Amino acid sequence: MSDTERSLPALKRLSYAVGHFLNDLCASMWFTYLLVFYHSVLGFENTYAGVLLLVGQVADGICTPLIGYESDRTPGCGNYGKRKTWHLVGTLSVMLSFAFIFNQCLGCGYLTPQWVSLTYFIPFIIVFQFGWAATQISHLSLIPELVTCEHARVELTAYRYAFTVMANITVYAVAYLLFHVQAREDDDPLSDMLGPQDILVFRNLALIVLGIGALFSLLFHLGIAERSPGADGEAGGEEGRKRMEEDEEDEPRPLLQWKCWLQQPSFYQVALLYMSTRLMVNLSQTYISMYLINTLGLPKKFIATIPLVMYLSGFLSSFIMKSVSRLIGKCLTYFMGLLLIMAFSYWVLLDEKMGERVYGAAVLLGAGSATVLVISLAMTAELIANQTQSGAFVYGAMSFTDKLANGAAVMIIQALHPCHTVVCCPACVWFYHYIMVIVTGGVAVVAALALCSILIWPIRIRPRGLPLISEDESIVN
Repeated sequence: MSDTERSLPALKRLSYAVGHFLNDLCASMWFTYLLVFYHSVLGFENTYAGVLLLVGQVADGICTPLIGYESDRTPGCGNYGKRKTWHLVGTLSVMLSFAFIFNQCLGCGYLTPQWVSLTYFIPFIIVFQFGWAATQISHLSLIPELVTCEHARVELTAYRYAFTVMANITVYAVAYLLFHVQAREDDDPLSDMLGPQDILVFRNLALIVLGIGALFSLLFHLGIAERSPGADGEAGGEEGRKRMEEDEEDEPRPLLQWKCWLQQPSFYQVALLYMSTRLMVNLSQTYISMYLINTLGLPKKFIATIPLVMYLSGFLSSFIMKSVSRLIGKCLTYFMGLLLIMAFSYWVLLDEKMGERVYGAAVLLGAGSATVLVISLAMTAELIANQTQSGAFVYGAMSFTDKLANGAAVMIIQALHPCHTVVCCPACVWFYHYIMVIVTGGVAVVAALALCSILIWPIRIRPRGLPLISEDESIVN
């Protein structure tokens, strides 16, 4: 069947793409501003700020595979669909917890011990990460269920990432406006430095994010109808009948449950690639603000404008990704993204006094990050293929490796921080300089090795006591 026949209508593609918008808005604030907010605004020690991010990543890492497993086995709420039910539960959890994370501890003052504030924030972070994981896994698991052909999956993933970029653009644009309004009202020459006076900025940003995200989540739930098992032939319309006819023509295939995936070498290949991709994207997003303020000595408005440029370049690159992937294949498209990230890393390494030239480097990092992230998700969808009954577990397992790796990396970096004060000491200037080089160029080398393993041993379901699956149907191009 042609790609056109298998693609969703434009309205349904858009409805699906906006379903992760709330998560993307919150993730943008979480990775870009969490360390900045707790260290530079609330005055937490580096290790305490790192502990909060680590707790969040570990909670997300634990919840993700468990939610994936439960999402595969539970029927959902009535006729609403199991994926959309979990999506709704996750959305409500995020809405109830996120505003408390980017605010001052209620009832706390300047004399309150930091461990008390730490204890206060941890429950809200755990609830937020549970909700974030439930929304993410349920949303990703819909891709193999909504479309079946390879290029339609890449297209739907690209649409999804385009709205991810739009979410990040929204966060950074609103942050810039809030900082700009604050600067006009404050004549203090020190107002370009982050401090307790910025608590209101981050609190208002979090509330605006939740309002916008809630609206887009509503559009997703109204616009997407999840297909119930067995409904293809009765209520699935023409598409359901066509899929049913194809299934009858195909040879019987084994249904892989979660234990079977652990026996598949390709499962670990994709997991390493996805983990490396997320490390590059998330760690560069986490430490770009510290690099701009402490290493380059730029005003605080740059922690909004530089990420904005990064995601604008990523947004533009997402539109050509389907055509490039179709022309040269997913592996070469991913490698092109790696080259852009390595070019950014090399530029940062050589140009120690970059100044406003950082805008050019941000374009490279943004386009490269968008490319590798979309393609890694498309490869995960291809690994699952028609095994949609356990798709949520696969996405959950991939996310598990990503969350634990990111949390551990941030904790190690925070523990190695040379300064023990809120204000950056001279040693932290070079520290963040080399951190930006390592989390982009260094991790890109690991991702390149994972990509090489996929080129040598293509992704496919290898039979281990299971009926053989046709090579044409299971290999990732």
